[in-house]
Amino acid sequence: MLQEVMFSGFGGQGVLTIAKNLAYTAMLEGKQTCWMPTYGPEMRGGTCGCTVSVSDKPVSSPILERYSTVVALNQPSLDKYESKVNPGGILIWESTNIHNPPKRKDIKIVPIPAYEESNKLGNPLIMGMILLGAFIQKTDSISIESVIKGLKKTLPARRHDLIPLNEKALRRGFELAKKIK
Repeated sequence: MLQEVMFSGFGGQGVLTIAKNLAYTAMLEGKQTCWMPTYGPEMRGGTCGCTVSVSDKPVSSPILERYSTVVALNQPSLDKYESKVNPGGILIWESTNIHNPPKRKDIKIVPIPAYEESNKLGNPLIMGMILLGAFIQKTDSISIESVIKGLKKTLPARRHDLIPLNEKALRRGFELAKKIK
């Protein structure tokens, strides 16, 4: 199993956090992993991305030109990375705020209204966790239970009160993705 994924969005959307959680969880599950963030000098609002590789075998390089899965949190990310999904790969995209949907027919398209759903759960900052839940459902790379265990290590102690909400978000994203064939 080899999953090479790009998470991309604006700074402040949780892109690096969800990617870090994927990499850390993979490590907890005994998988080989590599995490490589890319972002500009902007703290919030600038475009950022993070490549994560998860494999049963050693990962040779974090530098990728194409991906098995892309998770796009905004329109510029969808526009930039849609063409970089391998044929037969998966494109998971935040469908509440992205108005120009993907056009490719040779990949699996998974629209998830993560922003809308995060507001229903009471916190728009968990949008990324909803998309991570969708990623888990579509790729079966890691388990939700392992992500929840990992949150205790990846989130600062002052944020541990948010772990139950993050779990709800992961499970909601998983259920939304399950409905998409």
